[in-house]
Amino acid sequence: MELFKLKTNIHSFDSFREFAEEFNISSEDVVLTNRFLYEPFMKELNLDANFIMQEDFGQGEPSDEMMNAILKEAKKREFNRIIAVGGGTVLDIAKLLVLKDLDNVVDAFEKKIDLIKDKDLIAIPTTCGTGSEVTNISIAELKSKGTKMGLAVEQLFPDDAILIPEFLKGLPYKFYVYSSIDALIHAIESYVSPKSNPYSKLYSKKAIETIFDVYLNIIEKGEDYRFERLEDILIASNYAGIAFGNTGVGAVHALSYPLGGKYHVPHGEANYQFFTEVFKEYNRKNPNGSIKEINELLSNILNVDEEKVYDRVEEVLGKLLSKNELRTYGMAEEEIELFTDSVLESQQRLLANNYVELSREEIKGIYGRLY
Repeated sequence: MELFKLKTNIHSFDSFREFAEEFNISSEDVVLTNRFLYEPFMKELNLDANFIMQEDFGQGEPSDEMMNAILKEAKKREFNRIIAVGGGTVLDIAKLLVLKDLDNVVDAFEKKIDLIKDKDLIAIPTTCGTGSEVTNISIAELKSKGTKMGLAVEQLFPDDAILIPEFLKGLPYKFYVYSSIDALIHAIESYVSPKSNPYSKLYSKKAIETIFDVYLNIIEKGEDYRFERLEDILIASNYAGIAFGNTGVGAVHALSYPLGGKYHVPHGEANYQFFTEVFKEYNRKNPNGSIKEINELLSNILNVDEEKVYDRVEEVLGKLLSKNELRTYGMAEEEIELFTDSVLESQQRLLANNYVELSREEIKGIYGRLY
C-alpha cells in the first residue's frame, strides 16, 4: 500500500533572476504569468522566452473558456517547458498546457481523451495558499456545468516547484489572509482524511503550527508583521500542498465550489466561509477519531479547552478578516437545496475524503446555518 509520494523537485531562490539563470530560460520555454508580476520581476531580464499574460484571456479564477483561449495561444509557439509564475489560477491553467493533443479542456476534466504529458512543467507560486506547485490537481469553473470541477491525474504533477518569497511582498493583506487560510484548510482537511498517514500528518501539523504562529503575531503586532515571515508562510503553504496532494481534501472544498462557481467567490474566501461549520459537524458525529488529534493540537496552539476550539478558531480568523453570511454574495435561500444537490452530484471525488460521511440533510444544514 502506497503511503506517500512527492513527485516534484522543490527548489528555493532569493529572486526570479537567480531562478532564470539556474534554469536557463530560453526561446524553448513558455512563461505563463501576469503582467503585474512580469513588469517588476521579469521585464528587465530581457529573457528570450515566450510570455503569455493570463489576464489577457479573462479575469478571475480559471474557467474552461479562459483555459481554452490560453491553450490556443500556447499552441502557436514551439516549446518544451511551461513555466507558470502566479497564483492558483495560473498554476491550474498551466497544468493543462502540458497535455498532448488537447483542444478543449472540458474533455480532460471529463476524461474523454487519453491524458498524455509531453511538456515539462515548472511551477512558481506567488501566493501562500494554493499548494498547487506540488499537487496533481487542476480546478476550473466549467461554465456549461454551472460549478467547479477538479482533475487529479499523475500527468499534472509539476516537475519542479520553485519557492521565491519575494513574490509575496506585493500580495495585498486581504489576499494574503484568504490565501493562507486556504493553506490552513488544506492542512487540516488532509489531517482528518481517511487517506492520511503518519507521513502526511507530519506536513499537515507543521503547516498548521506555522500558520497559526504567524496569525497570532499579526494580531498582536499588526498587518505588516507578515513581511517578516514570508518564507515561513510560503513553506507552510508548500507543506500543506504536499499533505493534501497525498490525501485529498473534503467537504469544506466540496461545499465551497457551488458558491465559487455561481458567484465567482475567490477560492480561499469561499473555503473560509465553510471551514469551521464543517468541522463542527464532523466533531458532533465522531469526536474520537483523528479529529481528536486536531482538536488537541489546536487547543494547545490557541490555549483554549478542546470543546471550544472551533469557536476560538473562528475568533482568531475573524480578527484577521470577517466571515460573511452566504446571502451577502447574492445566494438565494432556494439555492440551499440546489447547492446541496450540486455537491452530491459533482463533488464525490472530494466527499470521498471526508472525515465522516455527511448525509444530504447534514450538508443542507451546513448551508442553512451559514446562509
